[in-house]
Amino acid sequence: MCHFNKNIKLKNISKTVSKLKLILFFVIIYSQNLLASFILIPMDEVTQTNHLKAYGITYWSLNQGNKAKWLLNYEGGSFLLEDNEATRKECKIRGVTFQVISDTQAATILEEISSPSKNMEAVDLEKAPKIAVYSPKDKMPWDDAVTMVLNYAEIPFDVVYDEEVLGDKLLLYEWLHLHHEDFTGQFGKFYGSYRTTPWYIEQKKAAEELAKKLGYNKVSEEKLAVSLKIRDFVVGGGFMFAMCSATDSFDIALAAEGLDICETMFDGDPSDIDYQNKLDFNKTFAFKDFTLVKNPTEYEFSSIDMTAKRTIPRTSDYFSLQEYSAKWDPIPTMLCQNHTQLIKGFMGQTTSFDSNEIKSNVLIMGEIKSNKEARYIHGTKGKGMFTFYGGHDPEDYQHKVGDAKTELDLFPNSPGYRLILNNVLFPAAKKKKQKT
Repeated sequence: MCHFNKNIKLKNISKTVSKLKLILFFVIIYSQNLLASFILIPMDEVTQTNHLKAYGITYWSLNQGNKAKWLLNYEGGSFLLEDNEATRKECKIRGVTFQVISDTQAATILEEISSPSKNMEAVDLEKAPKIAVYSPKDKMPWDDAVTMVLNYAEIPFDVVYDEEVLGDKLLLYEWLHLHHEDFTGQFGKFYGSYRTTPWYIEQKKAAEELAKKLGYNKVSEEKLAVSLKIRDFVVGGGFMFAMCSATDSFDIALAAEGLDICETMFDGDPSDIDYQNKLDFNKTFAFKDFTLVKNPTEYEFSSIDMTAKRTIPRTSDYFSLQEYSAKWDPIPTMLCQNHTQLIKGFMGQTTSFDSNEIKSNVLIMGEIKSNKEARYIHGTKGKGMFTFYGGHDPEDYQHKVGDAKTELDLFPNSPGYRLILNNVLFPAAKKKKQKT
């Protein structure tokens, strides 16, 4: 009898041990999950090995339906993502530095960020914006920095051009980039230097044929119609980003609505008499009181651009980013996230903007104060927002027609390119009302 009871006790002990092992196993698994529930992607200068692809990882994670936070001013504007094996794998494949951290560590970081004494903020990222790049479908004799960095960061986008814009296809997108473009109908003001080159002749012919196909007598009229559709996209709540000559030529087209500012070699007839005094600056997004360049052989659109007025030598050509209150002004803070406050300058057909010709309600986020030169500006129009960025390519100081494209593998931590990607990602943020 005693022997029988002993066996029962041993069996009970064995069952209890098995249960304890099972409980211990689940506790370990739960603890591991508890201690490894977030992925921190640091964006400081020292830690991150590929700043540009880090944006692509964040975009990818949002596209997978995961939650994310943008930690403004924390280690260069770091990202906090949900932890899962797929995201870890993507980080490793793309060469992005990341850290797996526990709930407790994440809570400590968020507590530090929430402190009123810290100029930091944690912004929820909700949904990856659908992106369109306004660009000619055929190959151009120059490249586009935004297209290059989107491809490099592995962020998906669609290419749209005049037919799609006039067909109201922009309603499908949240974010639009304007490729290096001339919205005035003057074919990029390349007439003086390139009018006899095959690519210029072909480009002009193709633009004229497209305008006729779409029902317009002149390219300038068709480009104005496109500009007005883009304006409506922004006013309705869209986000627009433009670089180089797409910035000022877009505003010029809006101000010149109803006027002929093109000379005979561009549209077959003379320009309107005294068109300068008939410009309507109330219609523009960013610029005011500018003077148009009437000479058709001059590679310049207006007095907005600072290229010919610059007195900055290349060795000291840097512009500084403004600092904003992350808690009160999260939008400009997002747009200025970087691992350095000084950004290397670079030129373009429109290199930078004359500060005296920028509207007072437009934020100058990057500038060279000594030269009264704005490089990076932002504003609202209706329910939407726009950002204009001067220059052609952040890692090619003086890009010329026909030059080879920039290989971004050589510049994975480019501060200048980071500004572009800030604009790509910020529409994903849950918005707070801007206070200043």
